[in-house]
Amino acid sequence: MPELSAAQKHYLNLQKRHRQIVRLSRLLILLFFLGLWEFTSRTGIIDSFVFSSPSKSVRCFWNMVLDKSIFQHLWSTLYETILSFLLVTFFSVLTAVFLWYSKKSSEILDPYLVVLNSLPKSALAPLLIVWLGANQKTIIIAGMSVAIFGSILTLYTNFTSIDEEKIKLIYTLHGTRRHALMKVVLPGSIPAIISNMKVNIGLCLVGVIIGEFLAARKGLGYLIIYSSQVFKMDWLLMSIVLLCIMAMGLYALIHWIEKWCLKILFYF
Repeated sequence: MPELSAAQKHYLNLQKRHRQIVRLSRLLILLFFLGLWEFTSRTGIIDSFVFSSPSKSVRCFWNMVLDKSIFQHLWSTLYETILSFLLVTFFSVLTAVFLWYSKKSSEILDPYLVVLNSLPKSALAPLLIVWLGANQKTIIIAGMSVAIFGSILTLYTNFTSIDEEKIKLIYTLHGTRRHALMKVVLPGSIPAIISNMKVNIGLCLVGVIIGEFLAARKGLGYLIIYSSQVFKMDWLLMSIVLLCIMAMGLYALIHWIEKWCLKILFYF
């Protein structure tokens, strides 16, 4: 590997310093916000009963760790989110492939998919409870309902925007539509599929929380709605913070999968 020039080294150092400044600035903003929140709560500037404080939320979390009650809530929400996400990914890719295969079916189903995607998903949750009952299956389907229709439309649009010249080349070489799908459309759509997964993981989490608001006896969504009803603000804020951490962790996992897949594609 050739040695880097002085200008290249200087540029890389500037980029490294820029990333460090960005990370440090993010951390300082967070610490400033938490410090200001704690200070105003302790001095009575804000009502500590209504707004709680970081220290109270941490103590609440630690107490729930000691009695192990927090783990069932975390596991329940995580399990429902990951399962609904995997089902959304599988069925959206499968449906998008079907629509790409059958142009007539895509023309027939397109308006229905658009309407279902535009429908407020929170309106579906009470209906799902009536149909399926207040159980975990309802929560998983609620999580799926938020993401699946938009995911199908996005993937199908990407499939149809693949370079037509490459598909014509497959047909010129006496290939079939299946060959075009396997050799051109799906490989060319991997970045779009992974990008879609990044969006879907957050949407599935939102849908699961909506479902837990209405149909759960455990989970972070249940903890949020229960704590708001009994005015346990420590529980409420702790649950929201845990949801943020869970969302960031799931997004980071999908980002790692994206880098891994792109690295494999680069080698091949």
